[in-house]
Formats: sequence, structure tokens, C-alpha cells
Amino acid sequence: MEKRTLLAVVLSIVVISAFYLIQGVFFPPPPTVPANTVTEQGGGQQVAPQVITEELTGPQIPAVNPEAVSEDPINAGPDTEQRINIDTGLAMVVLTNAGGDIVSYKLREHNDQDDFVEMVLPGNTESHAFTLALGGMNAQPINALFNVARISNYIVEFSRDFAISGTGGRVRLTKRYDFRPDEYMFELTVTLDGGPITYTLGSAPQFGPRFEKLDQRYEYRRYYTFTNGKFKNEGDQAKVGKSGGTTISPGYTWGAVAGKYFTLIAIPLASQADMVFSTRAEPGLSDASRLYLVRPAGTGFQTEGSQTTDVYRFYLGPKSQNALGVYDTAANSFKLRDLQLIKVANTSGFLGPLESLLKWLLMIFYKIIPNYGVAIILLTLLVKVIMFPLTKKGSEATLRMQTLSPKIKEIQEKYKDNPQKMNTEMGALYKKEGYNPLSGCLPMLIQMPIFFAMYNLFNTHFDLRGAMFIPGWIPDLSLPESIWSFAPFRIPLLGWSALRALPFIYVGSQLLYGKVTQTPDQQGNAQMKMMLYAMPIVFFFILYDVPSGLLVYWIMSNVLTMIQQLTINKYIAKKKGMLAAAPEPAKVIVPPKKRKRR
Repeated sequence: MEKRTLLAVVLSIVVISAFYLIQGVFFPPPPTVPANTVTEQGGGQQVAPQVITEELTGPQIPAVNPEAVSEDPINAGPDTEQRINIDTGLAMVVLTNAGGDIVSYKLREHNDQDDFVEMVLPGNTESHAFTLALGGMNAQPINALFNVARISNYIVEFSRDFAISGTGGRVRLTKRYDFRPDEYMFELTVTLDGGPITYTLGSAPQFGPRFEKLDQRYEYRRYYTFTNGKFKNEGDQAKVGKSGGTTISPGYTWGAVAGKYFTLIAIPLASQADMVFSTRAEPGLSDASRLYLVRPAGTGFQTEGSQTTDVYRFYLGPKSQNALGVYDTAANSFKLRDLQLIKVANTSGFLGPLESLLKWLLMIFYKIIPNYGVAIILLTLLVKVIMFPLTKKGSEATLRMQTLSPKIKEIQEKYKDNPQKMNTEMGALYKKEGYNPLSGCLPMLIQMPIFFAMYNLFNTHFDLRGAMFIPGWIPDLSLPESIWSFAPFRIPLLGWSALRALPFIYVGSQLLYGKVTQTPDQQGNAQMKMMLYAMPIVFFFILYDVPSGLLVYWIMSNVLTMIQQLTINKYIAKKKGMLAAAPEPAKVIVPPKKRKRR
């Protein structure tokens, strides 16, 4: 049993260490693509340079010069930049007529340090979102000044004429934003009137909240698509960056770039554009996560009088089931239903069902007592109650193993030079005694999936973001707590920037847990003693920066297990006493049968 216990402990350390190591793997983004220099022309007006005509799809088209050549001077655009503010109740949006882009999108109901969460993160230069380039993905986004028409409190239209180089023709570009009150979704309509133009609509290089690095543990980006009723994970930051970008051909319903708590989802009404996921970086941002929609020039737009209008809907907000679920029930101003956007927030993988069950139970406890820290403790208590029969069975198996120990040692000594015969005799002994040697390790093995599901739950469940447990100490269960921060200084090699209390409490609870659960035959075993003290120390370094909610769960789990084990120890001691006091059954002597005389 000692060897099996030692093996199980070692395997547990290896599995959990590998789990955190894989999540912490960092892949550098591809080199930054140099942008063309923006030129300045008459009147101080900013205009974009000639468009690069390298297309991902569609035929080669004439380059477009953004300088206006319309006969009507007003269509040349204004001389100064204008900012337009829109408040939907859920988001504060700032648009600019320089390109007709969004330059700020703050979520009113979600905080990021001392401000609202900003969904348009800037690099060294001001980042714009929903930029439009006349050409393929490598074309420079337009930042010429557009005419502005404020249609209503929530609808803004930008328009401007551009000359088609070498043809003498022109094209009018119109971008119309339609926001809705109390919605995280808005509509963007792109109209090209007058020419067969390929264009690319691009997101900002990154969306919030602010982060130091996408370390794949505390903040990450993943890419999803939904096509023909099937939800697909297209990969994470490392996979997309390594491949140089992922292109999704038309036919999809929607595509998303999702972070830990927030997401950008693009929903073209007519799926005629290639969707491209890219990590092409911008100076000043450590990591970029872009979504492009590349719309090729159609065969029906070859004359000057032709027009194409494309409508896109974008969700830019929290990755929560409540916010995304309204687009399945038509409880939204767009009357959309059955979009399945909620799949971005749902768990996935083989632990998904277990994580969903734990989340459901956590929400029930939170409704009873509206404190997530207390809800975690109640959930841990429930898990321990459910696991008690298995734990009790495992302890009884350990007791059974102790009674068989002399016979096992006898077999080991007798067949120490014949391992095959020894295994055969051991198997025969277990079969005769009705003992399963793995039964003592079963409770620990079952708890490992629960631990991983709990980790994912505390790391991704949106309602835990900013959830306070103890004011002044644990203000956010989704982040590591601290009692003293010495940032920006970091401890060399470890990278720690704060002194945390929960990891030390965990070590203490783990040592006590080991003492209580240690069996008498393990107390004199040097290897087991080393593991008793070494394992908590190893886990201390592994778990130092994990979400505080996970440590609250594990510490509470250790405390409850100790109470549970003390109860079981009393039961086992009582059972041992009863067995020792019981008299041996009297031997019944059966007289030999008399032979019948013939």
C-alpha cells in the first residue's frame, strides 16, 4: 500500500504541475507588419496613402486613392476631426470621423481598476476599432475625414467619396452605426456606391480589460466559429499566431474572439466575407488578437452605378450567459433568436458537464447567501458530504490492508527472487480475501477531476469577476489575494510581486491534513514522511498565484477532510476493538459417518 500511495501522490504532483505548466506556455507573436506612412495633404487634412492591392480573395482591382475627387466639394469631407459620443446605457461609445471608426467603447457595468473596462485598447498610437481598408488585409485602413450625419441619439452615418485610380471613376463609401439602448450588440452597415471594390473590415488590435501579457492563465484569447449548427474552437493565441492567421471561408454563422471574461463576436447578415483570425501586433501591445472580415469585389459591381450594401452585427461585451442568452430567445431589440452565442460562455472539454454542475450548485448557494466566498465553502461542504461514503470505504480499505500486511510481507519475502510468482500469489491472496488494492486510492483519484473543474470554474465563471469574499483582504475571488504588494518590483526567478496569505494557510492545512490521514504503518516510513512535508511545499509554489477562490476551496476541503477523517478514525478504532473483543467461533467437530454394512 505504501508504494501505491507514494505512486499516487507523485502522479498527482506530476499531473497538476503539467496542467499549470501547459497553461503558462508563452508563444511570441509574429513580427509586426510595417504599416505604410500616412501622408498629410492640403488643409491639414489626414488622408490615407494609396491602397495596397494584395487581395486574399477576389479579382485584382484598381487601387483607390482616398483623396476626394467628387464634383460636389462638400463630399471631400470636413477639415477637422470630430468626435461623436453615444451612451447606450450599457456602453459609452466614442466615434471619430477619421475613418468613421470607434476609438473608445467602455462598459458601464464593469470596472477595470479605477475606470470602466475599455474594449478598445491602444498601443503606442491611438488604436481604432472597426476600421475599413479599401483592399485586402494588408491594405492601410482609411483615416481620411468623413462627413458626419447624426441620424438619432443612437445612429450615426459617415460618408465620403474616393477616386478610383486610372479610371476617372469614383466610389462613395458609407459607414452607418446603429446602436441600441441597453444592448451590447450594434449594427454596422457598409455601402460602396460606384465601383467593384474589395474591402477589409478590421477590429482593434486588442480588447480589454488591460493586461500585462496574455499568459493563458489569468488572461487569454481563444477563437471560435459557429457553422451549420456546430460550434468549433479554432485554437488559442499560440495556435493562430504560429500558423500566421486562420481564415474561415463564407458559410459560417458567426465568429468570436473570446478572453477570460469578455468577447467580440461578428455576425455578418450575408456570409460573403472571409473571416480571418490574426495575432498581427501593433507597437505598444505585448499581444494582439484581431478579427478581420475580407469582402471581395463581386461580379455584379463592374459599372460606376453599381452599389453593394453589407450589414454586420457585432457583440462587444461580457462573456456571460445572461448577456449572451438573450440572443437565443428574441429578448433583444434585433429580435434575434437561436444564435447560440451562449456557447462562447459555456464550458467545453471532457470536464465541461462537471464544471457546469458545479457552477449550477454554486449559483444556488449564492442565491441563499449572496457572498461567493460563503457559496464556495457551502459547495465544498456539499462535495465532501457526497464523497463521504467513498472516503469511508477508502479508509476501511486501508484498515483491511493493515490486517493483510503480515501475509503480504510473507509472500514478498518467500518469492523475492521470483517476481512473476510473487505477483501471482499476491493476486490469489487479494482474490481469496476479497480485497481490491486500488480501493484505498479511489477517493483521491476521483477528487482530481473535481479540482480541475473547480480551477476552470474559478478562472472563467463571469460572475466571480470582482466577487468579494472578505473586504480589505479578498476583494476578487477570480484573482490572487494579497496582504502586501511590492509591485513593480518582482522577486527574481519566481516573478512574485505581492505577499499572499492564502498560500501559507494552504501549506498549514495540508500539513495537518497529512498528519491526520497518515496511517500507523506509514509513520515509520521515511519516504512517506518526506512526501508529507515535500508535497505541500511544491504545491505552495505552484498555487501561489492562482485565483483566491481556488485556494479557499482547497483549504476548506482540507479542513473538512480532517474533520471527516477524525470521525472515520474513531469509527475504525471502535471497529478494531469490537473485532479484538469478539470470541473466536467454536470449532464444530463433525463425527465421521458410519459405513453401512452390506
